[in-house]
Amino acid sequence: MHTMSNANAPIYTRSTAQITALLADLGQPKFRLNQLLDWLYVRQAKSYDEMTNLPIPLREQLAKAAPIVPLTIDDRRVSADGTRKYLFALHDGLVVETVGIPSGSADAPRLTVCFSTQVGCAMGCAFCATGEEGFTRNLGMGEIICQVLEVQRDFGCRVTNLVAMGQGEPFANYEMVLDALRVLNNPKGIAIGARKITVSTSGIISGIRKFAAEPQQFTLAVSLHCARQAERNLMMPGLAGQPLRELRGALFDYVQATNRRVTLEYLMMAGTNDRDEDLEALLAFCDGLLCHVNLLPLNPIAHSALKPSKDATIARWIEALEGVGVEATVRRSRGSDIQGACGQLKNARG
Repeated sequence: MHTMSNANAPIYTRSTAQITALLADLGQPKFRLNQLLDWLYVRQAKSYDEMTNLPIPLREQLAKAAPIVPLTIDDRRVSADGTRKYLFALHDGLVVETVGIPSGSADAPRLTVCFSTQVGCAMGCAFCATGEEGFTRNLGMGEIICQVLEVQRDFGCRVTNLVAMGQGEPFANYEMVLDALRVLNNPKGIAIGARKITVSTSGIISGIRKFAAEPQQFTLAVSLHCARQAERNLMMPGLAGQPLRELRGALFDYVQATNRRVTLEYLMMAGTNDRDEDLEALLAFCDGLLCHVNLLPLNPIAHSALKPSKDATIARWIEALEGVGVEATVRRSRGSDIQGACGQLKNARG
């Protein structure tokens, strides 16, 4: 595993608590934190020299102790549907994927950014290209925020929606992810509404319970993909220690605590998780739960035998879910012509 000592770690790799501690070590008053975050993420300063309301000696100390190393675009692909896929190079030469998805109308344009939270992922899901590469390291708060800012700059329009559904498991990097979301949500800063920010977990129960207690009204999505325990363990081996029964209990508690509905993501794979018994298990999982089900036909991965479900099967599932009062939609993958699914472009690049 790739680790980094905190001495001289670039500023974008540090959490709010770590930046607070650094400023305290340098003998600075508490209000410096907000000044620094404003320069970094609202005004998007690329050098400490630009930070004119910070004392010059402090700027010099920060440049040595926590350098600003910008994310750079290593690769950028544009899909026929307008989706843009980016590989961003980090300070240590590692790369991470981000996707910008435009939608809406000329009068009301929408730009959704699907950002990564880790370099690689430890969950090892059978259907995910990121799972093939394994886990390298967590992303820092600024490395998460800067993905969003760089996509916004490249499109030349404001980001309206965020989804933590790129590479990595957000709740395995909880502190950095939540720090980043608070900055992105801050009305004095980037000001993306909390309800327009979705965190997608593969089902880390402790993270869901923690997330339920957050004051901001962020949205929760769970990558369920199978509601039968033994089959899910095979498909998502990193989740074998997170039983479906306990996951379901945590989601009921989340709804009760927040009064917000949960989105369940379900990747439809022919002959793998789309049989009649899979549908029955999903209906049972949703019974009484305030949820919305997103059915996603699989975006095929090179070298994988997994194939998307037939349209007729997906239509039957939608009908069955709606028949028991569960709102369900089909979400077609965007950017498949530019290897838009998580990990695909990075793996293709080797």
